Amino acid sequence: MLNSIIIQDKVLKDYGQITTIADRTRCLLNHQIHNWELAAKGYDSLASVEVREFEFDDHVIKVQYNPGRIISTSANVDDESIKKRKCFLCYQNLPAEQKAVAYYRDYLILVNPFPIFPEHFTIPKVDHVPQNIMNNLDGLINLAHDIGEYYTVFYNGPRCGASAPDHMHFQAGLNNFMPITGECEDIVARRGDLIFSDNELNLNIVFNSHRAFVVIESMNKSKIKDSFQKVYRTLKSLHEDEDNEPMLNVICTYNLKKWKMIIFPRSRHRPDYYFKEGRQKLLISPASVDLGGVCITPREEDFKKITRDLLSDVLRQVSVSRELYEYFKKNLSETFSVTD
Repeated sequence: MLNSIIIQDKVLKDYGQITTIADRTRCLLNHQIHNWELAAKGYDSLASVEVREFEFDDHVIKVQYNPGRIISTSANVDDESIKKRKCFLCYQNLPAEQKAVAYYRDYLILVNPFPIFPEHFTIPKVDHVPQNIMNNLDGLINLAHDIGEYYTVFYNGPRCGASAPDHMHFQAGLNNFMPITGECEDIVARRGDLIFSDNELNLNIVFNSHRAFVVIESMNKSKIKDSFQKVYRTLKSLHEDEDNEPMLNVICTYNLKKWKMIIFPRSRHRPDYYFKEGRQKLLISPASVDLGGVCITPREEDFKKITRDLLSDVLRQVSVSRELYEYFKKNLSETFSVTD
C-alpha cells in the first residue's frame, strides 16, 4: 500500500524539473494542485488571506487571517482525544488523492492541503512513532540540507503546536516567508548574548520583549548536531518533567553551505486568551511559524481585534520569562565552556 502512495519520477517530470529532492518536492505540489481538489482549493484560498503587520524595535510580526487553519489551531491534543481518532499522518489513512515523495526510507513528503505558506509541506515519518526531536535530529538536519534551496524546515514539539503529537513529523515552507529568517542576523547583532564562537560554530541566545530564542550556525553537520544536543539537554535540566521533551519549537535553514537552527524555548502550549470566553477569547495557538513572525488567526473576529500589545502578550505568555532566560544562559554558558 505504501508504494501506491509514492509518486514516481516519470509522473513528476510532467510538473517541472526533478534533478534534486527540492525539485521533486516542488513538482509534487504542482501535481497535487492539478490532481487533488482539496489541495487546489487550499492553495486557491491563499489569494484571499488577509495580513496585518505590526512593527517592533528590530522585527515585524505579521498576523494572517486564514480560516483554513481552524482545525489545526483548535486541535484537541490530549491523550483521550488522540486515542479516539485515526492518525491522519499514517499513510494507511491518507486520502486516496494524496501522493508523496519518499525521503529515503524514513519519511514521506506530503503537500499540506491547509497551507500557511504559498508552498507548504508536512513530512511525517513512515512509522507511527511519537513526536520526538532527539530521535529524529538527523532527519531535520538532512532535510534542511536537501530541500534548503527552496524551503525552510521546522519542528513543533508535542506540547508546542503539533496537531499530531502521536506521529513524528516535520513541516516545510517557502524560504523567507517567516520574517525571522531574514531578521535573525540583525537581531543577534543588536541583542544577542554570545555563548560560543570559533571557526566552525557560532551560538547566540536572544531575549526581547516577547520571545527568546537560540541561534546555532555552522557549516559542519556534526557541530550543528552536537550543539543542538547540548542546548536540548540544558533546556531539559531546567524542567522537573524528565519524562517528556522540553517545550520547544525549531526552525532550520540551509543556505550558502551553512545550517542555521533557531530554537524557541517554551513555557506553555497556549496563552490564557485561548481559554477565555466571549469577546476576551483569542483562538491563537502559537507554534514555529507564529514565533517565526507569522501569527495565524483562523477567526476573522480575532484578526480584527488583535493589537500590537495583545500580540506581544500572546507570544510573551508562551515564551520563557526573563528570569528563566538568565538561568538558561548561565547554564548554557557553563555547558559550552566544558571541552569534550
